[in-house]
Amino acid sequence: MLLTPKWDENGNEPQYVQLYTFLKNEIIAGRLAEKTRLPSVRKLADALGLSTTPVEMAYQQLLAEGFIRSRPRSGYFVEKLPDPELTPKGQGVSEQPEWSRPLLRDNRKYRYDFHMSQNDFSLFPHTLWRRLYNQVLGGERQEELFYGDPQGEPGLRQQIADYVRRYRGVVCTPDQIVIGADQFGLLSLICLMLRPQLQRIAVENPGYLLYANTFRQHGYEVVPISLAADGICVDELYESGVRLAVMSPSHQFPRGMIMPVSKRLQLLDWAQSVGGYIVEDDYDGEFRYHGRPIPALQGLLPQTNVIYMGGFAQVMAPALGIWYMVLPPSLLDAYFTLLHDTLLEQSASRLHQRTMEIFMQKGHLEKHVRKMRSLYRKKHDALLAAVHKHFGERASVIGADAGFHVLLRVYSERPEEELKRLAIQAGIRASSAAFTWLTPPAEMPKEFFLGFSGIALDQIEPGIAALHQAWFEGS
Repeated sequence: MLLTPKWDENGNEPQYVQLYTFLKNEIIAGRLAEKTRLPSVRKLADALGLSTTPVEMAYQQLLAEGFIRSRPRSGYFVEKLPDPELTPKGQGVSEQPEWSRPLLRDNRKYRYDFHMSQNDFSLFPHTLWRRLYNQVLGGERQEELFYGDPQGEPGLRQQIADYVRRYRGVVCTPDQIVIGADQFGLLSLICLMLRPQLQRIAVENPGYLLYANTFRQHGYEVVPISLAADGICVDELYESGVRLAVMSPSHQFPRGMIMPVSKRLQLLDWAQSVGGYIVEDDYDGEFRYHGRPIPALQGLLPQTNVIYMGGFAQVMAPALGIWYMVLPPSLLDAYFTLLHDTLLEQSASRLHQRTMEIFMQKGHLEKHVRKMRSLYRKKHDALLAAVHKHFGERASVIGADAGFHVLLRVYSERPEEELKRLAIQAGIRASSAAFTWLTPPAEMPKEFFLGFSGIALDQIEPGIAALHQAWFEGS
């Protein structure tokens, strides 16, 4: 097999990224057919005049995204991508689930705080942010203190469009971006835009309850859809008869699986075939620790009805209050009609938006993300090593390699409530994941969030040791 990618010697992309992109495009175009055996890492490296490292990294990225599969002692083979048309396997209506009470915020102070989504603010650029904020205020232009563009500041929308294209593979114009102060407000706009044509929404089970609760409060029927090993169950989605679904394909919350490209294309085909919409939650897409970040679903087929959700709460800080969504062209008329009819104004601080615009324009956001990814990678690896060292066969980790938490499945005879109590008594936050289920399984596993982003690096190993002692060595 002859593989001859064209290198851009003057470009900024590393060779492994260029090789990965070339191979991915060859597979999508069908020039590398299903079941084709790729050259070994060493053979391809020799043929291209490279070391084995960039070839191995390119293969691992393709493997993570589901373009290829590895067979022991046989090599790498091209995976089958779904056909353009996928026929529904039936129509059905799910029962409205009995609603469970969401977890209330726990404001207690813990000696070892494994909060599921706490940021590490030790590297927050306080001095730089203050200087840029003062720069925005320094002009003393009175109009800056009035309402801005209700869709979001045009300059920031331009920066976001460029950022999500380069870092998340999202294809959009600034006119498709809507900025808001929080997820609830943006989701509420989606509810209002879609309510005339849709009344039901499918959500991942287990999943992020903010989506389910927000749509439910706006009068939608919420239909929980089970998860397979690689993400939301497509067959069940067809059988539900819904035409609107929310999902987190790049790193599912809470279970952390990464959806392969074959399933992503199936879901896009579902949206086209039923005339429906996908809400893509990409809350932590920038943070993958071993391999390149997984591109967003939206960029695979930009003309499909995908509403992309992102924000700066995890990348920077929740206190800034800047979130955004990317609307498909098919919803822009509905959005602008909604703006006109309801006289909507900006919800996110105009001053924070302008500061973020300058921060991004000068390249500071990319530098900050790289620093945070490096720090979180160290914490992630330290957490996995500590769990392996102290728990051994008494627990397993679910959803590693990305995001801000893992799930710890505990193999203990103690009831979950007792495990929760013992952790609190030991001064350890390890929240149960039971609240993420809309319809719980017959046998609820004992699973706990272990967040690693907010806890200090040197507290991770003693914290895990203390948790093991509380659960397995105490009375």
